[in-house]
Amino acid sequence: QLRVVESGGALVQPGGSLRLSCVVSGNNMDYSTIGWFRQVPGKKREGVSCRSTYFGISQNYADSVKGRFTISRDNIKNTVHLQMNSLTPEDTAVYYCAADQNPRPGLCTLDAGPYDFWGQGTEVTVFS
Repeated sequence: QLRVVESGGALVQPGGSLRLSCVVSGNNMDYSTIGWFRQVPGKKREGVSCRSTYFGISQNYADSVKGRFTISRDNIKNTVHLQMNSLTPEDTAVYYCAADQNPRPGLCTLDAGPYDFWGQGTEVTVFS
């Protein structure tokens, strides 16, 4: 079992930056893939970024955030960060962190299906 807790959501102006954090606790942390997802009310949950370290380091980004968002991991604190730069109103959403405890080869997926453990979400609002 893994427990996932996100933080860092806030109100920010367009062009601004935020860093979201995801703390994962439990067993086999080293074998987990961490994914960041976001959801706007009435829309499907969207995969934003993921990071896996089981078969070497694998990172993946949605096209909509490439070049603006960066996923990273602080091994000492068991925390995965999502650095978000050049934010736009289209980035407004509830952001969720999720963990997949199963080792999977290849590029980590932005499909929500394999992720078994989810946080409660943290809200990001980008407004003028």
